[in-house]
Amino acid sequence: MTDEQDPEKKIVIDSDWKDQVRQEKEKLQGESEAEAPVKSPEPEPESPASADMGQFPPADFTLLISMLATQAFSAMGHIPDPATGKAAKQPEVAKHMIDFLSVLEEKTKGNLDPQEKAALESVLHQLRMAYVAVNQD
Repeated sequence: MTDEQDPEKKIVIDSDWKDQVRQEKEKLQGESEAEAPVKSPEPEPESPASADMGQFPPADFTLLISMLATQAFSAMGHIPDPATGKAAKQPEVAKHMIDFLSVLEEKTKGNLDPQEKAALESVLHQLRMAYVAVNQD
């Protein structure tokens, strides 16, 4: 006769240890609170990153296009560098940003809504024309 067939045998689960552990934790927590100096609850200062989070626009595809286009226009000298205040021409960087946007256009083909598609096509056209004009000098 196996153990599974014996109706007399029962599995006994000892759950008393859970209560004992809980009581010990409560006791230790009570002791640590008694030893710790009582501080008035002060609000934690917000980090600059978390304080500025409300100022950002929602992340979407058109914002991504705009960010890359801004970098490209800046690299072509159309927008001054915020750090120096001077416009600097970096045609390699501008071309790289335009290429990024071209990759986005290729990889998202058929997956954009009409507004996103039109925005991407328009920005790419403007950037390409500006790039040609800047590099003709």
